[in-house]
Amino acid sequence: MYIHPLNKWENEPAIIDLIKNYSFATLVTQTDGKPWATHIPLILSKNKQGDTILTGHIAKANPQWRNIAEGEALAIFQGPHAYISSSWYNHENVPTWNYQAVHIQGTLKIITGHDLIDHLKSLVDKFEEGRPNRVSVEGMSKNYLDSQLKGLVGLEMTITEVQAASKLSQNRDKENFDRVIDHLDASSNPLDREVAAEMKKIRK
Repeated sequence: MYIHPLNKWENEPAIIDLIKNYSFATLVTQTDGKPWATHIPLILSKNKQGDTILTGHIAKANPQWRNIAEGEALAIFQGPHAYISSSWYNHENVPTWNYQAVHIQGTLKIITGHDLIDHLKSLVDKFEEGRPNRVSVEGMSKNYLDSQLKGLVGLEMTITEVQAASKLSQNRDKENFDRVIDHLDASSNPLDREVAAEMKKIRK
């Protein structure tokens, strides 16, 4: 993706946090010669060799998995984002959008057996954490789990490149930077307030 030099994001711990906190990603590959996108949660973890990977799964009815060996895949993680009105500045300007996003390129392979079950356990445990009456893969009957696995294709991405953008009004002077934060903080939109919180971390 295009990243303006001011917005190039190289804070690895913060990038990892975004991937973990906004893990519902867009997986893009070439399928039958056309771009194909599937919206799925992807989990960041380590494989048995200690390499950082992404794991996920798609429906077996989804043709995307049949062409995964054709070139690299792209996983897109969209973090908080917000419309920035030019009325917030103390001078004439145009509106814009603040956002954080991470693009991960890599190669995909199909995972089965214990690797797929381990992925499903991690996925369910992650999103069930702190919920009442939480469920787990271990709590499912073998017959039911086996029947569900027949309809899934597990995927593992070996990461080859990471690109990250954090566009948070870095081109504004202190007064206008703070004015943007104040307006976002006053918004009823949770995403606006999340962007304000990210801006405070780099406050001028």
